[in-house]
Amino acid sequence: MNIFKQLYKSIYSPKDIAYFRFQGIGKTILYVFLLTFISILPSIVYLSSAISEGLDYAKTFITDETPDFSIKNGTLTADTKVPITINENGFTFILDPTGTISADNAAEQDNTFALLKDEFVLTSAGQSDTYQYSMMEGLNINKQNLLEVLDSISDVKGIIIPVVSILIYLFSSAASFIEVSILALIGLALKNIAGRKLNYGHLWRMAAYSETLPTLFFTIMAALKTHVPNSFGINWMVAIIVLLLAIKEIPKPKKAS
Repeated sequence: MNIFKQLYKSIYSPKDIAYFRFQGIGKTILYVFLLTFISILPSIVYLSSAISEGLDYAKTFITDETPDFSIKNGTLTADTKVPITINENGFTFILDPTGTISADNAAEQDNTFALLKDEFVLTSAGQSDTYQYSMMEGLNINKQNLLEVLDSISDVKGIIIPVVSILIYLFSSAASFIEVSILALIGLALKNIAGRKLNYGHLWRMAAYSETLPTLFFTIMAALKTHVPNSFGINWMVAIIVLLLAIKEIPKPKKAS
């Protein structure tokens, strides 16, 4: 059975998941990589869009909407006495030399580029990063310098986006293998409760395919930008239930007469 047919079968058939315990470990590892790739597709698409569109909006905002400013000795100064905030097409741009807006406030928006008094905040695809100006020793930048930096980043975004995407994929793959391994450990307890004879290798293979249904569900929700409350708990609960159903599909060992 090819890997895509396995993907389809794993959505609804615990019996097939139980059968997959006999296949080679290499094919199961490949399946985990495939499932991980599918799960991060929405994040990569939104990240690529956020970087591309965010850079364009940031340049427009800085050029047309912000007064002259500079970052020197770890502090932002600007020709304004109040914070400047602009929301446009799902992006938020903030310039605040007053200290009124905190990094947490700036990170509340989905896609944000914020120059605050002592730090700048970049939020994209649900991930927020904060950088202190003081960490960048010798930083001395003004409005024109920043525009030149943004132009330079725009020129190499065709490299930045693939590199960031690969890093996301690698970290997500590592997390997926850890999750499957933990689920297989839980499977050791489940197989004892169900009275089935299985080793850890069998359970690891079954655990990988048991992740299919929750992974596809949360991928669809991410693509629709729909927040699911208690997603962590739901993910584990569904995976454990699917694994238990698969274990129960395995015949009980015959008792010695």
